[in-house]
Amino acid sequence: MQAYAIYALKRLAQFVLVVFIGINLAYLISHATPIDPVEQTVSAATSFGNASPEAILMMRASLRELYGLEGGAVSQYAAFWRRVLVGDFGPSLSAFPTPVSTLIGRALPWTVGLLSVSTCLAFALGNLLGGLAGYFRESRILKLAGIAAMAVHPIPYYIVAFVLLIVFGYLWPVLPISGGYRINTPWGWNAEFVLSVVTHAILPVASLVLVGVGGWFMGMRSLVSNIVSEDYVVYAELAGVSRGRILGAYVMRNALAPQVTGLAMSLGSIFNGAIITEQVFGYPGIGTLLIQAVHAGDYSLVIGIASVSIVAVSVAVLIIDLLYPLLDPRVKVA
Repeated sequence: MQAYAIYALKRLAQFVLVVFIGINLAYLISHATPIDPVEQTVSAATSFGNASPEAILMMRASLRELYGLEGGAVSQYAAFWRRVLVGDFGPSLSAFPTPVSTLIGRALPWTVGLLSVSTCLAFALGNLLGGLAGYFRESRILKLAGIAAMAVHPIPYYIVAFVLLIVFGYLWPVLPISGGYRINTPWGWNAEFVLSVVTHAILPVASLVLVGVGGWFMGMRSLVSNIVSEDYVVYAELAGVSRGRILGAYVMRNALAPQVTGLAMSLGSIFNGAIITEQVFGYPGIGTLLIQAVHAGDYSLVIGIASVSIVAVSVAVLIIDLLYPLLDPRVKVA
């Protein structure tokens, strides 16, 4: 137990370091952009009429005060971390005075739902089909499934998303292709709203699952193909143990531990795919909000989204790291 506690503390220290470095990089990159939100606001405010230079100077000073952009780089950096530690990223520069946390809070559940469903489906389907294909190597159906999975896996997320959009939105228009739910649908846990959310999520989820399932399939099939030749598997077959029990208790269980590690490593790339997919389908999640913030030069919102994403992915990786020794007793935690 003491060894596991030391292992957990090490992983927790790594988690804090990764989050600190990631948020700092997001701050530096966002502040290096040539877009000045103050100048954009001044330009938009003065585009419909003439304003005196004194009025423009006063407007510029007022906006810098409102946006928290006064002072030098060090004071702005210190003020940024004071806000971050209490979960306050300040007001959005493009939707002023709405707080960044409010905008993220509206969009985050959509992305969490999209990622959790697509990740679980891709992980479960890929590992299940890969395990079956590695154990029942003579099955033609599983061979065809493997060919299809490997054919789709190298295709970029946005290509699959565009193909699904064209097929099910124009050639065979049976599914909605934009938004998170039907317009004018009353919010709440009612059947109409839930059904609308589910139908609007089918295409975004399908685009992520189709691309992601191939990697899990190939990894699990390779692992199972090696495990089936192990002595304990051969002995179990000679002893008359049913093939279903051998596959579930002896083969799949031992092959699953490396796949869990792969799941932790793939979380970041899954989030990147979600950003592209949300933009293609106009899904009201973090990805769409991030693209809008970048176009508007709203680096307060960009930093907030990046920080929340870094923390979310790091927490997921931390949980998997902490569970890994419990799933595989052979892993040393000392």
